[in-house]
Amino acid sequence: MKDLKEILLIGFYPMAQIQPFVNEMQSQYKIIIRYLQEFTALGTAGGLFHFRDQIRCGNPDAFFVLNGDVCADFPLAELYQFHKEQPTKCNNTARVTIIATEATRQQSLNYGCIVVNKETMEVTHYVEKPSSYVSSLINCGIYVFSLEIFQTLEEMFNRKQQKIYSNMNGNGPTVNGNSPPGNDRDVGYIQLEQEILQPLSGSGRVFAMPVTSWWSQLKTAGAAIYANRHYLQLYRRKHPERLAKPSGGGGDGCTIIPDVHINSTASVHHTAVVSSQKLPMP
Repeated sequence: MKDLKEILLIGFYPMAQIQPFVNEMQSQYKIIIRYLQEFTALGTAGGLFHFRDQIRCGNPDAFFVLNGDVCADFPLAELYQFHKEQPTKCNNTARVTIIATEATRQQSLNYGCIVVNKETMEVTHYVEKPSSYVSSLINCGIYVFSLEIFQTLEEMFNRKQQKIYSNMNGNGPTVNGNSPPGNDRDVGYIQLEQEILQPLSGSGRVFAMPVTSWWSQLKTAGAAIYANRHYLQLYRRKHPERLAKPSGGGGDGCTIIPDVHINSTASVHHTAVVSSQKLPMP
């Protein structure tokens, strides 16, 4: 996106583990990339609220949030345009728009399930990993937020803070005398799906943009292979210069069966066959 000014990576992994990757990507893509390390795991919404001043710096029109384990052909420009158009459909300002896709009934139980108004695409109901079927439209973990979302995050933070202080004063159960049980591990820990999206559903402030392009979560080794194959196909359509040329076009004369990417530092034996496809055993 031409108007994208900065990329922020938020997590609680040590800076030393992430910074080499950040440096490489910043050099390659010529955009500001920064890693913001949480002092403890805060949840997606908790991390956004904790670093709210850095996210709002420069007064952006909106900001994207992408889960770190999601792979897709991200339609971010289309998502932003869809998000901006929502105030023309209702009286409320959209605070968040979710990219959604269709899953089977059984698959949907493993994801956040979305019920929408088919005319406006407003999210009227949201359930994270339901025990029974709710909807085949699922959350892809890709969002665009208006800055007004920080008001919602602050309200949730204050409610959780008040609950913890009430429990510490003897008005409720405690653990080790200073914190309540359950999900309130830290006053700053806020779950995006359960504590923000679910309560906002039906308020006219959450919308979903369905897509049919490929999307995958990286939860297993098999999922990584699936995602890699689709990224290679995406390279063929949009960045063919990143692919090795078939048979003799790279890799020191090795046999290349498209689609293949070979790192410039790699040395491949001339007898090797390199392919992203499954090859029959000799």
